[in-house]
Amino acid sequence: MPVLIAILTFASLALLIAAVVYPMVERRTVNQRLVELMPPEEQRPQLVKQQARWQVWLASVGRRLRIKQDEMFRYGELLVAAGFRKEQLYVFLGSKLLVALFVPAVFLFLFVLPQGKLHDIRSILIMVCLAIGGFILPSFWLGRRVEQRKTEIFHMLPDVLDLLTVSVEAGLNLDAALIKTAENFQHKGNPLIEEIQTVTLEIRAGKPRTEALKGMATRTMVEDIGSFVAMLVQTEKFGTSLGKTLRIYSDSLRMKRKQQAEEAAAKTSIKMLFPLTIFIFPSLLVVMLVPAFFKIIGFLSNHAR
Repeated sequence: MPVLIAILTFASLALLIAAVVYPMVERRTVNQRLVELMPPEEQRPQLVKQQARWQVWLASVGRRLRIKQDEMFRYGELLVAAGFRKEQLYVFLGSKLLVALFVPAVFLFLFVLPQGKLHDIRSILIMVCLAIGGFILPSFWLGRRVEQRKTEIFHMLPDVLDLLTVSVEAGLNLDAALIKTAENFQHKGNPLIEEIQTVTLEIRAGKPRTEALKGMATRTMVEDIGSFVAMLVQTEKFGTSLGKTLRIYSDSLRMKRKQQAEEAAAKTSIKMLFPLTIFIFPSLLVVMLVPAFFKIIGFLSNHAR
């Protein structure tokens, strides 16, 4: 009897310890397996890309800059049109302030201090002008980038519309045609394809197609994209043929691109007039008139003798 009681006591204690320890061991094993299945930290996808340390520092500097709300809104639109995110607005403002301080500082340490002209009025005016120019320079660069991106989108729009037309005429609806166009277009790094991919992601997330397309027109700031979105909205509203409408609009855009190329070619002769007048014609005059001048001098000297 005592032996049976000892065995039962030992079994009860063993079951009690197992009941307490087993969930902890099992949870640790499951956590280890989950950690092994997770990709490394650098390979994990991020919905929002983290900013680098220098970007965080520039953003902290940009937040100290006091700018009107309408100007900040305009800078945000330009950043989006240039291919950046609105979250980088303060980084851009910080870069404006940094360049405005860096350019006159370079002039100060390289020219003013070595020559001892720190109290010279001319040096102070030059540094003020350099500070103003440094503050404006990032805005000028941003405007140029926006124009380049808009030009690239305009030149790629007819080709994208051709592929979209083929997809629609093959029987796909507009959403599937946009996805196929973004996947199968030959120029993957084109900003127009990136915008179409953004539209498809917004539609998948539940945003109405019309609002997603209007958002693309607002982001790109391209008039032809706005006309294209308005055409799609009207086509969906009135039920007209989407493939035929896309083909006609693509042909009109291609004709517009051809006319712009002809206009640029016609302006070339006028633009070449100033380099020819300043550099080419004086050289030709020297080559043509100098030998004749020496012959005339020699002829006159012979007759004088």
